[in-house]
Amino acid sequence: MKATSFKKEYNLSVNPIEFCIAEETATYGHKKPFTTYYDNPEHSIKLLKGDCIEILNQARKNSVDTIFADPPYFLSNGGITCHAGKMVSVNKGKWDKSKGSVENHKFTLEWLDACQKVLKPNGTIWVSGTTHIIYSVGYALQELGYKILNDIIWYKRNAPPNLSCRYFTHSTEIVLWAAKNAKSKHYFNYELIKKMNNGKQMRNVWEISAPQAEEKKFGKHPTQKPVELLSRIMLASTKEGDLILDPFSGSSTTGIAATLLSRKFVGIELEDEYLQLSKKRLESVINCPQQNQKPKTRRISSKSQEGQNVCCPTYA
Repeated sequence: MKATSFKKEYNLSVNPIEFCIAEETATYGHKKPFTTYYDNPEHSIKLLKGDCIEILNQARKNSVDTIFADPPYFLSNGGITCHAGKMVSVNKGKWDKSKGSVENHKFTLEWLDACQKVLKPNGTIWVSGTTHIIYSVGYALQELGYKILNDIIWYKRNAPPNLSCRYFTHSTEIVLWAAKNAKSKHYFNYELIKKMNNGKQMRNVWEISAPQAEEKKFGKHPTQKPVELLSRIMLASTKEGDLILDPFSGSSTTGIAATLLSRKFVGIELEDEYLQLSKKRLESVINCPQQNQKPKTRRISSKSQEGQNVCCPTYA
């Protein structure tokens, strides 16, 4: 067994983000499993490059208020889909290739377990997914002792058509919301969400378009989420100044929403391409003259939502 020493730097007066990693130094020259790709203490934003499981297992426990996770859906199987009216491959990268149901579920258990350790006692986690992975996520949450609070049905009003004409058109994703455990007293801004919904209780079916062109002006991620979706999640379950973690940050839509809403953000990502994209997007929001304005609300004219008000961020 190799000898390992840990030096933990938890000086919160220096680092405004209460999420710190143990710096590992091994006698056999073990390489540190992550690097800090981008750090902006003034705006409480940090991007880490590395494997989220390794990073979270070395991170400070009970330090994160809320997690939003958009894990691999394991969809890269050589199939086709429709994008912008054209037939394209569904393959997104090696990170999205399935290793079989058993190995896929093992991976889900591992990263959810690592997330649970860093959540505060009353913290919550949101996990998005399609039918390919979300049932494994739901089962893993129960195995680990999380308390599932809601399942959100995200209906994409601008979903692409099904080219094979052999199935119903895929137009939804499920987002599971869960507390750290059964004893957690989770936060829910009921009054604000009700106000956003024209004075009525908001239901668990959310009609929100996929990311618009403006959100992809610096480039795009194959599973990019709309800022509107993340903003609603944060308004519902977090407070200003809370620390939001995204273990699969991709193009950092979570960070965009967190910055616009005065939350702290830590994102973890493996791919340089998406870290570069994240930095451009985050700096664009930071440098925007309207950076200190909170997202505004607007009324959506929709029969299915009866004029529901939703969070619509001003986005540079």
